[in-house]
Amino acid sequence: MCGICGFYSQKIESLDNLTVMNVTMRHRGPDDHGEEIYPLHNSFYAGFAHRRLAIMDLSALGHQPMHSADKRVSVIFNGEIYNFRELREELDGYLFRSQCDTEVLIAAYLKWGISCIDKLNGMFAIAILDRSDDSLYLVRDRIGKKPLYYYLRDETLLFASELKPIMKSKWFEREIETDILGSYLYHMCIPAPFTVFKNVYKLEPGSILKFHYGTMKKWKYWDVSLKYHELSQNQVRDFESAKAELKDKLRESVRARLIADVPVGAFLSGGYDSSLVCAVAQEISKQPVKTYCIGFEQKELNEAEYSKKIAAHLGTEHTEVYISDKDMYNMLDELPRYYDEPFADSSQIATMLVSMIAKKDVSVVLSGDGGDELFGGYNIYTKLQQAQRMDLQGALMYYIRKLPIVGQKCFTNRSMVQRMVSDSRDREIKTQIGVNGYMEAIKSMLLHEGASCYYPFESRYAVKEWDVRRMLLDMDTYLPDDILCKVDRASMKYSLECRCPLLDRDIIEYSYRLPQNMKDDNGNQKKILKSIAYDYIPQELLDRPKQGFGVPVNIWLRNQLREQLEAYSEYDFLKRQGIFHAENTRKIIFSYLEQGDQGKESGANFSKIIWPYFIFQQWYAMYMA
Repeated sequence: MCGICGFYSQKIESLDNLTVMNVTMRHRGPDDHGEEIYPLHNSFYAGFAHRRLAIMDLSALGHQPMHSADKRVSVIFNGEIYNFRELREELDGYLFRSQCDTEVLIAAYLKWGISCIDKLNGMFAIAILDRSDDSLYLVRDRIGKKPLYYYLRDETLLFASELKPIMKSKWFEREIETDILGSYLYHMCIPAPFTVFKNVYKLEPGSILKFHYGTMKKWKYWDVSLKYHELSQNQVRDFESAKAELKDKLRESVRARLIADVPVGAFLSGGYDSSLVCAVAQEISKQPVKTYCIGFEQKELNEAEYSKKIAAHLGTEHTEVYISDKDMYNMLDELPRYYDEPFADSSQIATMLVSMIAKKDVSVVLSGDGGDELFGGYNIYTKLQQAQRMDLQGALMYYIRKLPIVGQKCFTNRSMVQRMVSDSRDREIKTQIGVNGYMEAIKSMLLHEGASCYYPFESRYAVKEWDVRRMLLDMDTYLPDDILCKVDRASMKYSLECRCPLLDRDIIEYSYRLPQNMKDDNGNQKKILKSIAYDYIPQELLDRPKQGFGVPVNIWLRNQLREQLEAYSEYDFLKRQGIFHAENTRKIIFSYLEQGDQGKESGANFSKIIWPYFIFQQWYAMYMA
């Protein structure tokens, strides 16, 4: 696990400045670093820089940038290739000098060209420079586990694992992309390919970017929708057979992720996914697996007691640390420094704290991320099953609610699912319905309306079932842009590598062969994963409502952070900033400060909007003021 950055341009970025860019990611790789600049043809230059967190082959032979023997190919790489040993056997004609997966990348590229990416199973962001024709390739893993940003302007390309190196380049022009702010305020993150800055983009998961003498070409080598449609044609119908095969794949995935030349542990929240990963890891490991959990003082948020019981049942070496609101609150100032664009999933704070605890003992952890998106673990999927069955009623209600007085009263008295299904008849956004109040509030806060808060591409999935369509949408959006971004930045803040066995390529693709009733079976969410988990852990230790990492943002915003929020919302400041509509924004914020969140049924939970607004202003103060 590392950090990479570099450039390709006719302009010359000095080696000193390339080093400055690289230093901003020291937390991603404190063990070693390398910076090099290469002259190319047609008066172009390329620069590669790398920060190393040594996990495999701790010797100097793992140093990057790494080159082929003839210097034709240079590589910098962030991530892990879990099948590198199998690939190495296919590359028996190559004379290897090291035991690391980076050198396998070079050998694979020399043999198969850029199509070697199809053979990789892992998490990765890769830059390959081929001096036979001066082509630069940037590659991101299939599901977006590892981040990769690029800045493109005037035939100059900058790229990096984070935004900070790009911001340090003398060519970078710091200008906010206001068109995406509405989407950010709603989703609490900025959806790919966009970022907070103009001319800066996230390389989408499963993508390859080729840059050659100022010209860019980009394509997908792996696509959620296409792969789902290919594999779902060959469904596994027998539940017990599916369970046995998935269990075998999970064992292989965990086994591959336990391989390291440094200590490995695991996050154990006490939920199904992390508990199953820990159970399989303990089954494979020859000694107790080190597991980590944080507990909360508020009983309704605390899962630590369950984690402790599960750890005792499995026989892991368990560490739990209770954290207070103050512990979480004290992390606030760190958020923009390590996320370096506005990111407002508040569970990032707890993830940072559990990463800090784990890093005291290990350099690698396993996590259960991906189980919800692949196997139907979110309540929205069940609600969409219900909503689809009510679609005809929704169509009728959609028109009734347009009637003056009586229509709106009729609508207000309906259940949340009924309101969701009647929100819109637009088939392009059918699985994203039920949020009109937030949309209207966000629209009123912004001076520039910008892009829609909805993802406008549901039809590309061509799936009739709303819940399946939403799962695929989440794999393309919520999973990489929120969940995986959160975990990457939180863990790498402490130079901790996080591996996700459930996001193994074979498990993702096998999940596409499973019918939906093996995932969310009329509200029995993650049915097949639960069944596997029960083989390891008593059901009574696992069966309870999903909780997640809780942060009391509603309390903070109206108490400890109130003065700061009011300062961020001063009329003259908003007018100078020129991003938010001063009058409307202040009206929403001060109304919220007086009333707070109103509960789930009312839908007036405006901390959902005010918190990302606060985080944006906090980011703005660090990077733009």
